[in-house]
Parts: sequence; structure tokens; C-alpha cells
Amino acid sequence: MNAKIKYEMEFPIQASPSLLYQYISTPSGLSEWFADNVNSRGEIFTFLWEGSEEQAKLLSKKSDERIKLRWLDDDDNNFFEMRIQVDEITKDVSLMITDFADDEDDVSEGKMLWENMISDLKHVLGSA
Repeated sequence: MNAKIKYEMEFPIQASPSLLYQYISTPSGLSEWFADNVNSRGEIFTFLWEGSEEQAKLLSKKSDERIKLRWLDDDDNNFFEMRIQVDEITKDVSLMITDFADDEDDVSEGKMLWENMISDLKHVLGSA
């Protein structure tokens, strides 16, 4: 197995960390922008997109700060993380994304996907 490429992105978002956290950590919040529908049972989140279903295991979360998940069908133990960062001086809020891709093409595809999803998230938050 080739090692995957880790990439990180930062999206400024005009919302409070606690509100943003609801949208990145709860099934109802994630259903608004990340997938068509999201359910969770214990540590397993089920994401539905137009008939396809993916499951992810919750690895860790910290209230108002971050959530880290791993796709169950990923043998490499790679994760994706959404982390809320607040600038100490300006109090500007950013959502930091950490994800993995198979190769450079997948990195640009992954980044485009995240950009589209975060644009939906900003729309839902009314900060677009």
C-alpha cells in the first residue's frame, strides 16, 4: 500500500465556535452540508449521498473545538479532521480541514470537494 498524501485547508467562517461545532459534530448539523443524510449510533456515523452509503468511526472529539473520524472502508487508518481555530487577537474563526488522498490528482479533487462543501456550510450558517 502506498502511503497517502496528507493535506490541510483553512476556511475563514463567520460563526461562533459553539455554533460551528454543532454543524461539524452532530448528525443533524452534518446533514445540512456534508451529506444528504447522516445518522449516528454510538461511535459509528453513517453518511448517505444519493444512494451511496459510507460509514465512519468517531476517533475523537472535543466540544467546540474538533471532531476526527475515520472511514471504515479505509484500510490505511487515515482520518479526516475538522478543527475550529480562533485567532487569539482578532477572534476570527476558521475551520481547519485535515484529510488524506491517494495521489496528487486526488488531493486537488479532495480540495475541490471540501471547498464546495464548506461553501454549502457557509450558506447554511448565513455567512456566505
